[in-house]
Amino acid sequence: MTERILPAAGYRRIATEEAFITPELHQMYRDQIASGGIDDPGFISLMGYYLTSTSERATTVSERLQDLGARRLADMDAAGIDMQILSLTSPGVQVLKADIAVAMVRSANDQLAEAITRNPARFAGLVAIAPQNPAEAAKEIARGATRLGLKGVIINSHTQGEYLDNPKFWPIFEAAEASGLPVYLHPNTPPPKMIAPFLESGLDGAIYGFAVETGLHTLRLITQGVFDRFPKLTLVLGHLGEALPFWLSRLDYMHRGTVNSKRYDFMKPLQKKVSDYLRENVYYTTAGMGWEPAITFTQSVIGMHRVMYAMDYPYQYVPEEVSAQDALPISDADKKKFFQTTAEQVFRL
Repeated sequence: MTERILPAAGYRRIATEEAFITPELHQMYRDQIASGGIDDPGFISLMGYYLTSTSERATTVSERLQDLGARRLADMDAAGIDMQILSLTSPGVQVLKADIAVAMVRSANDQLAEAITRNPARFAGLVAIAPQNPAEAAKEIARGATRLGLKGVIINSHTQGEYLDNPKFWPIFEAAEASGLPVYLHPNTPPPKMIAPFLESGLDGAIYGFAVETGLHTLRLITQGVFDRFPKLTLVLGHLGEALPFWLSRLDYMHRGTVNSKRYDFMKPLQKKVSDYLRENVYYTTAGMGWEPAITFTQSVIGMHRVMYAMDYPYQYVPEEVSAQDALPISDADKKKFFQTTAEQVFRL
């Protein structure tokens, strides 16, 4: 690491996509990988690396994920981060059997709430759920909002190959909308039906597979009418929207053409353009994308008030990126929105 990053003048730095894992889930991942209990090649490839490799990157990330105390706070201080919004690392409990997942996620949310209680000025958090059981997931969202004081919902994209555009999952969106909690749709490795060409080229994780899979999930939600059914639902995407802002014009043109062609019986007209939902129902964070041209482009096409800072700790702990984003060519007022006030608004901090 380079020199310590000093506190910012005029705003707090709130990092909005910062991961953790509980000791119990960490051990369960290890056990499942060792026993072959999870038949998901993406999970085995990605988490198998972080849990079994002796490389410096794997061991450091694994250690930092489990720390909700002194080490994490020291890293935040060194990088000039005032607050982290914590979320259970991908894939959360979404690779587990439903009954185990429901119990495990309640424990994880309880431990997260305890960590926040110990450091309320430094931590906030998102409630994790087990989409495998939509009814229990809806209950956990309500519990997270009312009893635990959590500020959003974390969903690690697909759940064992299933996507949330299926109406059986819509009680989750109903609960999130009713609770006023945003849903952070975090990437997962592509599901078994999709992952083969990514694995054989080493592109299954954050380098590319994450963005393709989560961008697909987001478009499924939009084109299948989730935001028409739940117009007040707020979605948050990391990594500057998984490249979707770059596609706005083409998405509108091709969606309109596909609907008009009646090529797919299930592709129905929407109340708005695809780009309207991406501008009106979605917020974007810079997690893992601390690159000025991409940030300023997204701000220009989506809106300055919809792009928030994130670090992607501990997977991408690069304090120098904080200084680079401090230097973005935007006004002081917009910089405060970017680092602080948009996050405060979205997550009701």
